[in-house]
Amino acid sequence: MAKQRKSATKPSRRRDKKGGPGSGRRKPCPYCKDKIELVDYKDVTGLRRFVSERGKIRSRRITGACRRHQNQISTAVKRARELALLPYAAEPASESAGGRRGGRDRDRDRD
Repeated sequence: MAKQRKSATKPSRRRDKKGGPGSGRRKPCPYCKDKIELVDYKDVTGLRRFVSERGKIRSRRITGACRRHQNQISTAVKRARELALLPYAAEPASESAGGRRGGRDRDRDRD
């Protein structure tokens, strides 16, 4: 004979969400919100919002763009990079910062 569970006085939910990660709505697509059909590769200031400081294209999760516009954004960023409107990578850090992990300069070791 199987054991019966104790009947709870109030039905409990699995977990009460209290604003943790993943809660809330998705961001609206900035292009859909402004009713823009095509993303223009010449709009460098607009495209900079979708590129990180290191020069990487940000994901849909971060930008809030819909799938259609995210594909257009990535194509526009790649086109703008090709025409030298946007950089491929970030500016290299100054040498005094010691950007290398090893901490030594390989060229100086050669004699």
